Amino acid sequence: MMKNIRNFCIIAHIDHGKSTLADRLLEFTKTISDRDMQAQFLDDMDLEREKGITIKSHAIQMSYEWKGTTYKLNLIDTPGHVDFSYEVSRALAACEGALLLVDASQGIQAQTISNLYLALDNDLEIIPVINKIDMEGAMIPEVTDQIVELIGCKPEDIILASGKSGIGIEEVLTAVIDRIPAPKGKPEEPLQALIFDSVFNSFRGIIAYFRIFNGSIKKNDHVQFVHSGNDYYADEVGVLKMGLSPQNEVSTGDVGYIITGIKNAKEVKVGDTITLLKNPSQETVKGFEEVKPMVFAGIFPVETDDFEELRECMEKLQLNDASLTFEPETSQALGFGFRCGFLGMLHMEIIQERLEREFNQTVITTVPNVSFIAHLNSGETIIVNNPTEMPDPTKLKSFEEPFIRAQIITSPDYIGNIMSLCLGKRGMLINQTYLTPTRVELTFEMPLTEIVFDFYDKLKSSTRGYASFDYYPIDYRESDIVKMDILLNSEKVDALSALIHRSRSQDFGRKLCSKLKELLPRQQFLIAIQAAIGAKIVARENISAMRKDVTAKCYGGDISRKRKLLEKQKEGKKRMRQIGSVDIPQEAFLAVLKLDE
Repeated sequence: MMKNIRNFCIIAHIDHGKSTLADRLLEFTKTISDRDMQAQFLDDMDLEREKGITIKSHAIQMSYEWKGTTYKLNLIDTPGHVDFSYEVSRALAACEGALLLVDASQGIQAQTISNLYLALDNDLEIIPVINKIDMEGAMIPEVTDQIVELIGCKPEDIILASGKSGIGIEEVLTAVIDRIPAPKGKPEEPLQALIFDSVFNSFRGIIAYFRIFNGSIKKNDHVQFVHSGNDYYADEVGVLKMGLSPQNEVSTGDVGYIITGIKNAKEVKVGDTITLLKNPSQETVKGFEEVKPMVFAGIFPVETDDFEELRECMEKLQLNDASLTFEPETSQALGFGFRCGFLGMLHMEIIQERLEREFNQTVITTVPNVSFIAHLNSGETIIVNNPTEMPDPTKLKSFEEPFIRAQIITSPDYIGNIMSLCLGKRGMLINQTYLTPTRVELTFEMPLTEIVFDFYDKLKSSTRGYASFDYYPIDYRESDIVKMDILLNSEKVDALSALIHRSRSQDFGRKLCSKLKELLPRQQFLIAIQAAIGAKIVARENISAMRKDVTAKCYGGDISRKRKLLEKQKEGKKRMRQIGSVDIPQEAFLAVLKLDE
């Protein structure tokens, strides 16, 4: 019964109450009993609960009776944070409609706009909902006007709701049934299903979540994954309720899961099409765009022997998070590890935390950077991915760094802040256009290196979150990039090396040395922290030695005895300084990322 199915998702800016609204919908439709109910029900990772953010999209099916007909509602809850917009684009590919949630006290924010554009690109029916109407600072008329201006809907189309107290939940459900179209598709055609997510289960192997566009899939069917070309038998198919609910058949328009007993993570690719082997579909489903990593960093195991184990964990994690990319790399200080691509700094932190929590892996992360091109005097061209690969300056003819075209959409109030931020990051203003009186688009060309560290966070803080940012690479341009090394007691630490523009190097070196001074634990000997470009030292900090009170046991008496003990201590310190090694805590590697200007 395709006409009784509705597939929809919830999109909004971070913290506008998506997960809470999802909780109320599940409660109202009695999908979850009161006994099992807990806040942020769909967020199943501990991390999500702790931070109060959604990281993964979650799918669940609800049944709801309206006007004597029972409808199947497939809800996909999506993340709001800008780093996870890829997750959102995947969820949208599996839906026909979206609830656009706007916080009554905050109004429309940047992610609301960028997620809305994503939804409109996928031709989804938009249902605007103003959430948190029972809060003291709720500005319902103003926010209504904003939404009308943005989407062009009628004011009466907007639903007023509160996820916390459960106001307007019934209206939301009726609007979903009433306004969102039923899935289109032809049950008689060959099977065409899009994989929009996958998870690893240690007992069952890999579980792939899919949305069927044409045809149907039965238990024990012989299926083929188009992208990888592999074929499997469907051991179990079903729909997603509170847990996995096995069915004999999942038909057109439905969202379900398949278990085929795949153990190897590389065989399942999100965005792949499932079809039947004996009657294959000729076309693949138009999936979603390729992921654009923003930040590259090395992840290394603390013990070199754990490398293979880390590789397995990374593959399992990639299943669950399709936006993670990685390839093997080696480092002098840290041994074997991976060079990974992330969507942003938050994404990097989350990956790190998940490796520690879910797979018990303790890892070291290096300074994030981008890829450069080096032209040598010999006419050879090499790609430099990390600072250790930087060729000797005497052999270097020229060095190029990647440039990007950045588009920032914001409110006119923040133009000044954005200008000073982008020009400070060596950006050039190319264009400025007013989309509406309250929204302006700024186009900059700037080096990708400058964006990697903290650009995103600074942009968010200087515009109160009201700026959406998109970029695409344009070309490589010649630039004066130098390699900066960090020396601890004259020994290089290659994991802390960074490639940076010469004009910013001194400043960066100073900040980094003072940050390391705070973070490195004091030893019994003096530690010298130096930042060097080639042989030139540009910054230095000292961590003074800890002194044990050797004279504590002398009560009064002759001063020469105390002096003798202190001299003896001094000699010992000298010796320790020669042979003492400095332990670098994990925070020190992360400190580089958090250098505030």
